[in-house]
Amino acid sequence: MTVMVTAIIAAGGLGSRVGADRPKQLLSVAGTTILQRSLTVLDRCSRVDEIILVMPSGELPAPLPVQALCGTPMRVVSGGPRRQDSVALGFDAASPESDLFVIHDAVRPLCPDNLIVRTLEAAERHGAAIAALPAQETVKQRAVGDSRFVGRTLARQMLVIAQTPQAFRRAVLADAIRLGRGGVEATDEAVLAERAGHRVALVDGEPQNIKITTVHDLTVVERLLGGTVAAARVGFGYDLHRLVEGRPLILAGVEIPHDRGLSGHSDADAVCHAVTDAMLGAAAAGDIGEHFPDTESRWEGAASVGLLRVVVDLVRARGFEVSNLDVVVVAERPKIGPHVIRMRESLAAAVGVDLDQVSIKGKTNEGLGAIGRGEAIAAHAVALLRMS
Repeated sequence: MTVMVTAIIAAGGLGSRVGADRPKQLLSVAGTTILQRSLTVLDRCSRVDEIILVMPSGELPAPLPVQALCGTPMRVVSGGPRRQDSVALGFDAASPESDLFVIHDAVRPLCPDNLIVRTLEAAERHGAAIAALPAQETVKQRAVGDSRFVGRTLARQMLVIAQTPQAFRRAVLADAIRLGRGGVEATDEAVLAERAGHRVALVDGEPQNIKITTVHDLTVVERLLGGTVAAARVGFGYDLHRLVEGRPLILAGVEIPHDRGLSGHSDADAVCHAVTDAMLGAAAAGDIGEHFPDTESRWEGAASVGLLRVVVDLVRARGFEVSNLDVVVVAERPKIGPHVIRMRESLAAAVGVDLDQVSIKGKTNEGLGAIGRGEAIAAHAVALLRMS
């Protein structure tokens, strides 16, 4: 008897951890979008009879370019706020004749065809099956009540790392979705199936079946596909503050002798603010006002060099390291030159780079404008980030 198979591509997420200006599944690797590569994997699978693509709400151009490249019948539907909502909507759109379902993440573009087939075959036999890799590292569980300490060490030989594809008979997936719609939250459909009382079989996964979550993952996949990796990204930052009496002048985390200081919600360190914006810009991670708004009292009087350290951690979490910084300070008074070495040292320490990776130059505005009249100081910064 012929068993009809529906594939549901879970592409409803926005992928904020990659830090791009569009959902990560629409980014390109080696000249082709991640989504197209993941779709191609299922399109080429001889067991798949139809594909339901679940996209983020608002990302439904008609027709999607990928539809023209797909030989398998395909429908595109809008997703929900959570993965389980998106998969449920994909299930609703599937053919009523479908007996078997395979669910795959849109951001796993390197899934081999035989892994899909093996997972489907296991689901036919057992009702539900997932691809999974054995845990290679020792896994520790945090202590209850104090997560700074180890609660216990888990038996590594009993642990696996779940992947997709995940496959289900119709009745099993229907039970899982019904449970999810009843209020149970889960990270994938296998969890819902387990909680609905079904056993889930394990299929040996593939190490190359990488899920693209961060910039680092994107880089690894690009290399595996033999593409050219964008090794560096550049950001530009600018800041200007008025000089006022009664405040210290802080630039690059260094207090500089002067009869006035810069006015602002924090310590108004224009150099650190410009560098912060340059780094955030290179990582496509917003701007300083978004992360440290002047409407929040906790940032009042804050040391901007400390805020810069927070942004360094944020940029590293996105898979980047600072390659170098170049800063121009525009001030009629005081002269910046005598303080440049201390400023460079302070900035290098805050960012975690060597001194020769930080440049600071002082310029005047030749007596023009507010800066030229000695009423303000501005800073321009360029940051070069490299993928770590």
